[in-house]
Amino acid sequence: MRDSARPAGAPVRRKPVFAVIAMALLMMSIDSTIVATALHAIQQGLQASINLTSWTITAYSFGFVLMLPISGKLAERFGRRRVFMGSTLAFTLASLGCGMADNIYLLIILRAVQAAGGAGFTPTATGIIVDHFGAARDRYVSLFGSIFPVGAMMGPVFGGYFVAYSSWRDVFYVNVPLGAAIFLLAWRFIPHDAPSRGSVSRKMDIQGIALLGLSLLAGMLAATILGERRGGEDLAGFAVSLLVALAALFCFFRHIRRTDTPFIQPRLIYGPNFGTVNLVNMIYSGFVIGGMALAPLYATNRYGIDAVGSGTLLTAQGAAAMICSLTAVVLLRRTGYRLPLYVGSAITIAGLVLLALPPAMGISPYAWLAFAAFLVGAGNGTINPSMRNAGLQLAPESSSMLAALRTLSLQIGAIATISVVAAILAHQTDMGRILAWVYASLAVIRLVALVLVKRVPEQRGSW
Repeated sequence: MRDSARPAGAPVRRKPVFAVIAMALLMMSIDSTIVATALHAIQQGLQASINLTSWTITAYSFGFVLMLPISGKLAERFGRRRVFMGSTLAFTLASLGCGMADNIYLLIILRAVQAAGGAGFTPTATGIIVDHFGAARDRYVSLFGSIFPVGAMMGPVFGGYFVAYSSWRDVFYVNVPLGAAIFLLAWRFIPHDAPSRGSVSRKMDIQGIALLGLSLLAGMLAATILGERRGGEDLAGFAVSLLVALAALFCFFRHIRRTDTPFIQPRLIYGPNFGTVNLVNMIYSGFVIGGMALAPLYATNRYGIDAVGSGTLLTAQGAAAMICSLTAVVLLRRTGYRLPLYVGSAITIAGLVLLALPPAMGISPYAWLAFAAFLVGAGNGTINPSMRNAGLQLAPESSSMLAALRTLSLQIGAIATISVVAAILAHQTDMGRILAWVYASLAVIRLVALVLVKRVPEQRGSW
């Protein structure tokens, strides 16, 4: 089959290209929430324990986090278009396999493969826009922040529908026709990369990848063991897993400083300005994303709100994030990066405080929580365009890797928050009260972290 994409240098049809990218990002974001609604059905269908079933989410997180920087590196070496299409193919075939899986172990493995494919979308999509969209690239990249909330809203709705009226397998099958369409449209519309990237090494840093993967996996195992602890033996397992995670992380940082071809350049992680941007992404967005993932649990345990009602709290959050993200995109060149961070943080802190407090007199718990979730989403949506562009502007030539590191920072922040809170909740009887303190603590952390804003690189106008 002849490749019909336009050659490098030809005029780019921005709307079709962005539509293809948006479809892929939407598919990935839907999949990040849709499976949670099907956990009970998967457990029953495959006759597995709840601990093993929960690994369908954990394995996805592991595969996603590990492959993000790898995908960014691959995109810079072999071209954004090739890796984007390869990621689409891997995600689609893994989704088909997940739907056909006849045991929980195979499903867990395929979920990791599915995540490995999905991890390639954000870095390659960012690179394609930076490479081909000229002076409008900052605005198109900023629009990513309005796509993810839409997917997060759609996932629970689709998942609930499939479980209630069809089969949990359709949670995965729905990706197959969509993925096939994205692959064919990418083949048609996404332009070729520049023919030569001579300065990019072809050597893959296997040792660095292995060390980071070991650190992530051991850390996740430690959190799982801590949450399920039953005695001294389990605590010993937790200690061993934690030590392995810390040792592997130490060796990883030592390795990337010493090797000539690290798959993540140290300066992109903790170098001047880069370190601040990554830390702000983790604290400002990652911690809040992790905390809000527990909002339905909080609504049910503290106020007795049913599953449907508690799930729609995330819809309010997603709608606010989408609206405010689009507004921030329009104003970004005039406001710069720091002002939205201050404004968005103030709104987020207000939402977190309201989540922690009981409803005011005369206001129903659902209305109170929905308004609080709306504020949190509005705050996150306000800061998203700033944080996407603040990092990319530092090194546009490394746009794929920087986009991967941003998503990596968000994922690590979210996973850390959920893991710590889950470990605390594991042996508590009043989960509602504990989660209220969690939201209050997140508000305090965000308030203290405002000192970081003045260290975020500033920019007005296009870059």
